[in-house]
Amino acid sequence: MKKTIFYAVISALFLLLHGCATMETKSTSTFVREGVDLGYVTRVAVLPFENNTQDDFAAQRIRDITATQILAMGIFDVVDKGIVDSALREMAIDQDTPMDAPLVKRLGQRLGVQGFILGTVNGLGERRQGSFSYPEISLTLELLDAQSALVLWRTSDTMSGYSLSDRLFGLSPLDSFQLTVNLLQNMLATIPK
Repeated sequence: MKKTIFYAVISALFLLLHGCATMETKSTSTFVREGVDLGYVTRVAVLPFENNTQDDFAAQRIRDITATQILAMGIFDVVDKGIVDSALREMAIDQDTPMDAPLVKRLGQRLGVQGFILGTVNGLGERRQGSFSYPEISLTLELLDAQSALVLWRTSDTMSGYSLSDRLFGLSPLDSFQLTVNLLQNMLATIPK
């Protein structure tokens, strides 16, 4: 009987710690343009992401994961990245040069989209606390109107794979891919429907 109670208490403690301490979100900031119903945006193009990290391929990977999550969550239809990149090359649009409103409008018409998803990988790496290491990622995403070039929605967030329960019970933290998926799901869920 004492063993059963002991295991029940340990299990309850584990569930409590796991539920309260997984994937600690450090900061979230979201902007939504007032008075704009985003219902007209049904198809978007995910443009190449800006990369502010030492990982040369982080922006490309996270752009792909973002497009997949937008589709998986049923938020918008997404133009294939090959078509987007081809249009950018054909229109001689340099990815490092900010686009003005007329250029955004022409690209939107060329791709048949109502909006663009832009992103910045602000940070990506491993953090250490003693012998324990875990991934951490920081992103900014925005939805740009394809006609006016107005920012309709923008969010920034940081998430780490640190978990108190993982530390206490010697479990492995989430890998950077799963952490990225979880962060993107949280961020994209803030888009008004």
